[in-house]
Order: sequence, then C-alpha cells, then structure tokens
Amino acid sequence: MMRGKWMMLVLAIFLFAPGWAYAVSEDDFLLADTEDLLVLCTAPESDPLHKEAVNFCFGFLVGSYHYHVAQNTGPDGDIMVCPPEPKPARAQVAKMFIDWLKAHPQYNKEPAVETWFRFLTETYPCKP
Repeated sequence: MMRGKWMMLVLAIFLFAPGWAYAVSEDDFLLADTEDLLVLCTAPESDPLHKEAVNFCFGFLVGSYHYHVAQNTGPDGDIMVCPPEPKPARAQVAKMFIDWLKAHPQYNKEPAVETWFRFLTETYPCKP
C-alpha cells in the first residue's frame, strides 16, 4: 500500500511539474486525439478537473492495454506488447509515455489508442 502511494507521489511530481501541464476542458474527455490524452494525463493539481483527468488517463492506459491482452491471449493470439518481468509500475510507464509523447509531437493528432500502442510496441517489443 505504501509503495503505491509513493509511486503516485513520484508520478505527480513528474507529471505536474511547471511547464508540462495544459488546461483541461470537458471536450478533452471525448479523446478526439492523442493531444487530448496528453492534456488529461498532465492536468495540474490546480485544475478543477485534475482528479477526473488523471483518473481518466490511468483508466484509458490500463484499460486499453488489458483489452489488448484479453483479445490476444491464446494459441491464435498476436500479443504486440511484452513488458519485462517484473512488470514496471503503472506510474512509471505513464511517465515514460508522457515523456515519449513530448518527444514525438507528430502523433498529437492521431487516435490516442494508436499512439499508446506505438509507444508500447517500441518500448516493450515482443521477441520473434
């Protein structure tokens, strides 16, 4: 339990450092593109929608990853993402994803799920 709180604190420090945050609007929750996801994932604590934005961000990242695993498990599955064991903490991967997004703004207008899996397959590719 304490480890989870520690990781959330570390995540908050990295995600919400000055200059990294964007103002959240209710339209961002429609997730029209990757830029909306970045806005939600980097919502500053001072934003009135901070809690909702960060929870949405984590829910989207974890949910889409678990959906991929569920859909691709089994003999005919085609798993695209192979994280190491032990699996990295969610907060660590979210921070890595945000850093990656900032280094790859060319994907800002693409669908968020496509960009998320582009990051995951580059970061945790499966061996042939």
